[in-house]
Amino acid sequence: ASKQGMNPSKPVHLFGAGHPLIFPLAVALGCDLFDSAAYAKYAHDGRMIFPWGTEKLSNLTELPCCCPICTTHTAKELKNLPAQQLITQLAKHNLYISYQEINKIKTALRQGTLWELVEQQAQTNPHLQHALKYLQQTPIKQWLEKHERISKKRALTYTGPHTIHQPIIYRTHQRLLKNHHLTQQDTIVLPDTTKPYTHHYTHQIHKIHTTKPANIIITSPLGPIPIELDEMYPFAQHVFPPQTDTDTTEHTNHILTQLLKTTNTIYWKPQPTTTPHQLDEQTTQTLDENKIHALINMQFGKNTNQILKKGKLTIIKSKNTNKIRNILLNQQHILSMRATDGLFTLKKAGAQLLHQHHKKPSLRVEVHDDAAPFIKDGKSVFAKFVTNCDKNLRPYDECLIVDKNDTLLAVGRALLTPDEMLAFTTGVAVKTRESIT
Repeated sequence: ASKQGMNPSKPVHLFGAGHPLIFPLAVALGCDLFDSAAYAKYAHDGRMIFPWGTEKLSNLTELPCCCPICTTHTAKELKNLPAQQLITQLAKHNLYISYQEINKIKTALRQGTLWELVEQQAQTNPHLQHALKYLQQTPIKQWLEKHERISKKRALTYTGPHTIHQPIIYRTHQRLLKNHHLTQQDTIVLPDTTKPYTHHYTHQIHKIHTTKPANIIITSPLGPIPIELDEMYPFAQHVFPPQTDTDTTEHTNHILTQLLKTTNTIYWKPQPTTTPHQLDEQTTQTLDENKIHALINMQFGKNTNQILKKGKLTIIKSKNTNKIRNILLNQQHILSMRATDGLFTLKKAGAQLLHQHHKKPSLRVEVHDDAAPFIKDGKSVFAKFVTNCDKNLRPYDECLIVDKNDTLLAVGRALLTPDEMLAFTTGVAVKTRESIT
């Protein structure tokens, strides 16, 4: 803890460590194994575990549970059982609830909603709320962010004041401030509205681009969203109420202020329109190119868009949705845009350009010479063969697979964190997509 900037002399004290109420938070912090006798200890004390805490059986007239124990007994019947039978039945009930909570966590992990579950559970207990407040410290968010995947299958949902401090939002804000470049001297700030923002604000976009070009920023409850990034996760995949809590508002306003500190800012509240404006071909082309330049910087680092200026850029769109799907440079397929999260999938030609543009070890996973022939043959990278990697890579990031001489072997997607790649001796570290031949 001290190495990550945390203060181990000031621990966050929770209540009974074996209570399943703390399981989601424990898993979010890296625990993957639980060994507890709390279910039996509580039973001996006449206590029943519930998702919100524990209750003394002696204080209950109804059983607020649908487990096999509670559906076959009334509270009165349980109280009238002999002492040993009562302990057995209460222990079984406590185990059912514990397994139920663990299954909730497994489901949340698969759906990418673990932090939402943590926040929901915290609302039932002041100790957990205090723990979440503790996790809002910047050094802790920096540590948690390292283990958070790039995007998730479900939209990011607001559940309370801690949501804005989730690791994935922290990373998004940091990358926005570091990698996104405001190209115009003036910035027009528009209020939040229905998504996608580009579609809703076509009238305003047309007017701005045909008079005096300016940066366009949306002030969403999630934070500032450049119009070029309105399809990127989580900018396009979030569900927040129009009005959030004071802490969230103050935090997002701070991010907005930092983003706009070098430009002239104009706050605009346009009149609502009922039908979208049909953008002309030139404006559409400009918007598409701006989107690609902004996204490649966000995903692969500041000024990565310079590789797009080395030839003729061709944009291929979906015939059904009219959204960007493939990007070609000098007729070579370099990138594809994923419909699920609005991020790029890196192709072989694109990997070669990134390899030339970024210095070692940026974006790279270096492997032992013994693994090189197999990777060239399309096999995935196992952790035991990883000798070095970019510390800024995150799970599900696009990455370059290289040997010790920095020869590009393949392009793939990271499945582990950099620390895990270097520490694990089993398992796949990178899923290879295309090998360089």
